[in-house]
Amino acid sequence: MSEKPYLSAGEFYKQKFGERIIKIPLNLGLTCPNRDGTKGRGGCIFCSANGSGDFAGSPGLSVTEQFYQIKAVMDKKWKSGAYMPYFQAFTNTYAPTSFLRASFYEAASLPNVKALSIATRPDCLESDKIDLIKELNEKLYTCVELGLQTSNEKTGKFINRCFDNDCFKSAVKNLEGIDVIAHIILGLPGETKEDMLASVRFAVDCGVKGIKLQLLHVLKNTALGKIYEEKPFPLPTFEEYADLVVSCVEILPENIVVHRITGDGRGQDLIAPLYSKNKKLVLNTINKEFVKRNTKQGNRYNY
Repeated sequence: MSEKPYLSAGEFYKQKFGERIIKIPLNLGLTCPNRDGTKGRGGCIFCSANGSGDFAGSPGLSVTEQFYQIKAVMDKKWKSGAYMPYFQAFTNTYAPTSFLRASFYEAASLPNVKALSIATRPDCLESDKIDLIKELNEKLYTCVELGLQTSNEKTGKFINRCFDNDCFKSAVKNLEGIDVIAHIILGLPGETKEDMLASVRFAVDCGVKGIKLQLLHVLKNTALGKIYEEKPFPLPTFEEYADLVVSCVEILPENIVVHRITGDGRGQDLIAPLYSKNKKLVLNTINKEFVKRNTKQGNRYNY
């Protein structure tokens, strides 16, 4: 019986490895094709200056140095467990394969590392990069996190994503045998609840093995932040966000791993929604919504 009304990442990894898996976020100092002019400039309009790696290590340090620095922080929170280096900031296959090979294998060789996680874009997965990931996966569990954000093509253009749904679908297909985790943002401007549910359905239909649900954070020094300051757009209320998360989870097959149901951002950079600073309260509200739905639907969830 699950302690949560879905298959959480913590439970999945404990089943797979027999112990807690602690993610160590790393930064290779890379960029993205929609930042450097290859496909666009400025990156996705919601993305921070750190490429969504605000809590990752310093790119001025080696992979090993970052690992031990972040590990020291994590070890204060978790007293035991194995480690998963998480290549988080920017696009972690947007570099020469030789550089990626050295970086990934350096991380894989560190003490008590049992898995790797590589965050990237679906348009930065050439065949040699995919071959490298599959090679790594034969040696230790390696998953790939892909930023879908939305399946609404109009919204995708608005957020400067610079790839389409077919690109995402092809990437998941080409990564067959690798667990792919899709990032989906809830609350993008102009999107309805049905749009967000459609994004979840699209990701599942593509064949992903996991989902990360992220509340849209409007941050300072981003294109989205400037848009919001000039003309604020509606964001999900506290209660609406809880409803969105539960509704998304309800349509997931039971074998899909839910890696996140909200998200973190640097508090000093957050413009809206301010309630997201209280992550514990957000999580408790979502859990209460699960319980309420469970009661109404006759013990839908096995927990």
